Amino acid sequence: MLRIIAITNQKGGVGKTTTAVNLSASLASIGKRVLLVDLDPQGNATMGSGVAKGQLPLSVYHVLLGGADIRTALHRSEGGDFDVLPANRELGGAEIELVDLEGRETRLKRALEPLHADYDFVLIDCPPALNLLTLNGLVAAERVMIPMQCEYYALEGLTDLINTLRKVRQSLNAQIEIEGLLRTMYDSRSTLAQQVAEQLKQHFGDKVYDTVIPRNVRLAEAPSHGLPALAYDKGSRGAQAYLALAEEILRKAPVGAATVG
Repeated sequence: MLRIIAITNQKGGVGKTTTAVNLSASLASIGKRVLLVDLDPQGNATMGSGVAKGQLPLSVYHVLLGGADIRTALHRSEGGDFDVLPANRELGGAEIELVDLEGRETRLKRALEPLHADYDFVLIDCPPALNLLTLNGLVAAERVMIPMQCEYYALEGLTDLINTLRKVRQSLNAQIEIEGLLRTMYDSRSTLAQQVAEQLKQHFGDKVYDTVIPRNVRLAEAPSHGLPALAYDKGSRGAQAYLALAEEILRKAPVGAATVG
């Protein structure tokens, strides 16, 4: 069964794109067919997957605007063994151009429909903002993964995000559910991080993944080489953490995902 997961957080710098790329590579490494959709005009997931964003004849921008069939815009991440629907700065203009188009929030959902038999997972890297691009990701997805740091404002920001998801569920995508909360950039030596992690568990229970992504220099270095951490340094703590996350996701039955509201 295809699982479409939007990876999102309205707060930037929480490891969202790092998660999208490395989880894609980890799922692919254990035999799953994976498509990574880059919905962020910065194109970081594209570059981190080894696809040159400055040399794209077609991208997610052309797919959303109806100028290209989705299959013609796909690229292969050779270092990660998964497919990529790439993005670059052109996508920044889509926000304005989508406004007057029919079904503007459902463009990605409709574009993905012909690919449902081709993949086991579609991971969508959403921009760190609630805009039409993010809405396209949330409408296309069945589940949402929320990467977050264990820091002071984490719980407040998470509450805002869940309220946003509840509104999306009520008006645009009645099926959307929370797949899980992922603790990223985790420093086990930090008392604050430990306290916030415990609060997350208390508030959200089994919605919080058991797997924790540590602060790891290899995760930070890998994108500059156009590689997921698994291809850059398979033995690193970061790469192993994302492998563990992939295995945890596979163990979780889709019906067990937590609802938004």
